[in-house]
Amino acid sequence: MKYKITRLIDRPKMKKQAARWFHEKWGIPMEAYLESMEECLGKQNAVPQWYFVMDDEKIIAGLGVIENDFHDRKDLAPNVCAVYVEEKYRRQGIAGEMLNFVCTDMEKKGVDTLYLVTDHTSFYERYGWTFLCMVGEDGGPEVSRMYIRRASGW
Repeated sequence: MKYKITRLIDRPKMKKQAARWFHEKWGIPMEAYLESMEECLGKQNAVPQWYFVMDDEKIIAGLGVIENDFHDRKDLAPNVCAVYVEEKYRRQGIAGEMLNFVCTDMEKKGVDTLYLVTDHTSFYERYGWTFLCMVGEDGGPEVSRMYIRRASGW
């Protein structure tokens, strides 16, 4: 991959730009991203963590690791969230590289199991994720697919 995956903890000055980028992609209030990113930068805990991929000084992809990604199974944590690659950069392996990078980075922090909620089918299996179960939306009627990836599969 010709682009470098960056951890927010390694580039803390990117916090506002990253929070704005994630907000624009997912519609979650920018303040929520800023709060999570502040927590990431303020502690040495494994979760939350934020990652992004740059093309020069422009964010072209990113994802986070948070305790719960808006679902009703609080026991299935932490969760990879907000996985996104700008359309023009898709089909270059960036998402797979990010997922592998995050799994390795989280294992170094003592986290050997990650979960991921998505409506995609077959995409994450290509990168070692296994369908686990359906989970309900936190406080809502919708259900989504829950995937799991353990360190032994990395």
